[in-house]
Amino acid sequence: MHSGMVEPFEAVAPRLVDVAMGRQKADLVVRGARWVNVHSGEIIPETDIAVVAGRFAYCGSDASHTIGPDTEVVEADGRFVMPGLCDAHMHVESGMVTVTEFCRAVIPHGTTSMFIDPHEIANVLGLAGVRLMHDEAVKQPVNVWVQMPSCVPSAPGLEEGGAVLGPDDVAEAMGRPAIIGLGEVMNFPGVAGNDPKMVGEIAATRKANRTVGGHYASPHLGLPFHGYVAGGAEDDHEGTRMEDAAARVRQGMKAMLRLGSAWYDVAEQVRAITEMGLDSRHFILCTDDCHSGTLVRDGHMNRVVRHAISRGLKPMTAIQMATINTAEHFKLEREIGSVTPGRRADFLIVSDLAELKIDAVYGRGVRLAGAGRLEADMPAHAYPDSAIDTVKLGKRLSTEDFAVKAPSGAGDTVEARVIGVVENQAPTKALTAALPVRNGIAMPDPAADICRIALVERHRASGDVTNGFVSGFGYRGRCAMASTVAHDCHHMIVVGTSEEDMALAANRLGEVGGGVVFFADGAEKALVEMPIAGLMSNERAEIVAEKADRLIGAMRDAGCTLNNAYMQHSLLALAVIPALRISDKGIVDVETFSLVDLFV
Repeated sequence: MHSGMVEPFEAVAPRLVDVAMGRQKADLVVRGARWVNVHSGEIIPETDIAVVAGRFAYCGSDASHTIGPDTEVVEADGRFVMPGLCDAHMHVESGMVTVTEFCRAVIPHGTTSMFIDPHEIANVLGLAGVRLMHDEAVKQPVNVWVQMPSCVPSAPGLEEGGAVLGPDDVAEAMGRPAIIGLGEVMNFPGVAGNDPKMVGEIAATRKANRTVGGHYASPHLGLPFHGYVAGGAEDDHEGTRMEDAAARVRQGMKAMLRLGSAWYDVAEQVRAITEMGLDSRHFILCTDDCHSGTLVRDGHMNRVVRHAISRGLKPMTAIQMATINTAEHFKLEREIGSVTPGRRADFLIVSDLAELKIDAVYGRGVRLAGAGRLEADMPAHAYPDSAIDTVKLGKRLSTEDFAVKAPSGAGDTVEARVIGVVENQAPTKALTAALPVRNGIAMPDPAADICRIALVERHRASGDVTNGFVSGFGYRGRCAMASTVAHDCHHMIVVGTSEEDMALAANRLGEVGGGVVFFADGAEKALVEMPIAGLMSNERAEIVAEKADRLIGAMRDAGCTLNNAYMQHSLLALAVIPALRISDKGIVDVETFSLVDLFV
């Protein structure tokens, strides 16, 4: 398996041997490095590293025998040479940009391998969307492997998206060059209950000797957890507690610890290593979801590694968790994850290991970035028209579409279920509240931080709107935000304090073909257009980040103080993570995987 512009090992092995022996000359030699050896856990001084045909050929004390007149020689001057960083689980669409733009943003931060699950675009465009992402991935100057989405839709019976994928689709996808495994299996009750679709998809993946990604989003570690593990999932990034990480590793899974734009799950779970003393070989770092602003300003996997070090890990351990551990998990340790002969020459020159100060980034032996700046030319790529026109509302929405009718016979107040946002975590709370009733309409309660939420169906132009209530955004005054990024079925989520602004925001996204928009007092305050499947922009990452900054600013001006509230907004329809969500079918109790009435 390989992706992009690198020849298979077997095609170039004789050249690697000849360079190592001095019979041929290297394309590139890095001299005088401190070699960060993630296999032995050592930092070896005064090391020379020779590269030919995009792969490491020699790592040792003296590579002078590999240097010829055409060999590029780079003096490390005692700086560290370490493997390029790997993101073990992530969604490109969360960056609001295409694969190409995502790579453009993260390469200067040292990321040279990504394992992407395109289940966002799959829920809109089906297998055709996966093919589009796959074909873009293989063009990149770094390694982008694709996990075949497993749950489209993510919660059958509780939601209906734009597509349905099954075992036959998974089996067909496993023959594609950059497909590395099965994306996160979110239907954990289905696995524990031997649902034929889940059983068939996992079997097709295991038959192809690919890796099965996990997603067990329940805090309960009883029999359903054991049934899920027995069903074949090999990793999980949904843990939030030390005991979650320990439980997964003890069952033979890899615990993926994530630090995204809004998910801060490393600090607590890394204690399984620093305090419990568990073997770090079975822990992996990832981001899951990072929006463009985080990528442009704060970094990517370098940010995660730094954070892990700050929480008590040794630098070598944190680096192993973002390199060789990931490579071994995906059966790619012969290709990536270390600076050793035969592997792809994806490496970083680093002047400060603990702070991960990256001076240069190389991919397949080619310098791609230096001092935080991209130097490589990125491949041109355009999405077809079929991926653009995907927001179909069916009608122009009005304020009446967002009014919540109280039950017949209700008095001055009514008891309603409320989705409670939990800052910096994906789970929500299942709350209840007594809400006022006016003229037969259940009203939000701004004083109690309860506003409206609506899900607008946007795949089949049905005009259907599901209404509910949400708490935690802190909005004041008249405002609303709408987004066609609504994991995982990606209808449109609208959250607001007034029906008027909610209608304005929803209709605006219908006009521009998707994205996210914020209205206050009847005026548009921020807009990020995402016309590709309603999920991704066709603009540069820096431009998208600027627009996202305006969005965050508008939310703050309206009273929202949540860290990365856009990410929290986008997950309110994710009907596979407890406790309470909204879907096109109604309010979902994810603890019982059932639809429940809005009013108690």
